Amino acid sequence: MPAPYTGGCQCGAVRYELTAEPLTVVCCHCTECQKQSSSAFGESVIMPADAVKVTQGEVKKWTRTADSGNKNTANFCPTCGTRVFHEPDGPPIVIVRGGSLDDTSWLRPAGHVWTKRAQPWVKIDEDMLAFDAQPEGGFGPLIERYAQQSAQG
Repeated sequence: MPAPYTGGCQCGAVRYELTAEPLTVVCCHCTECQKQSSSAFGESVIMPADAVKVTQGEVKKWTRTADSGNKNTANFCPTCGTRVFHEPDGPPIVIVRGGSLDDTSWLRPAGHVWTKRAQPWVKIDEDMLAFDAQPEGGFGPLIERYAQQSAQG
């Protein structure tokens, strides 16, 4: 399913469009993703920053320090509180919350990060890339794996 992709918050006040293909899709097991998703991990769709467009409503922003020590700005709906994407310091990327997409059936994670914080019952396939924390040097290996997966269909 090629871009564009659409998504939004739970109440529908905030809507967005992704105008390019993701760089990668990652499952993050950090404590912040667990808390904000109210689940065992968060699904992160890593996008070029210029490919994420808010098409309806306005987001509210909150900046925090991530487990990695980097600053990360959460963008969320001021009405229902749903986080729709994050803007980390550093490279020009936006991390879209996978569950906020209208259609999630096409998402295929390239790997897992912050596995040292994963719930003990979570089983990660041996063929998946897995990193104890944030990958040193960035998302390069996860971007490469995602490109390989996408080429295979």
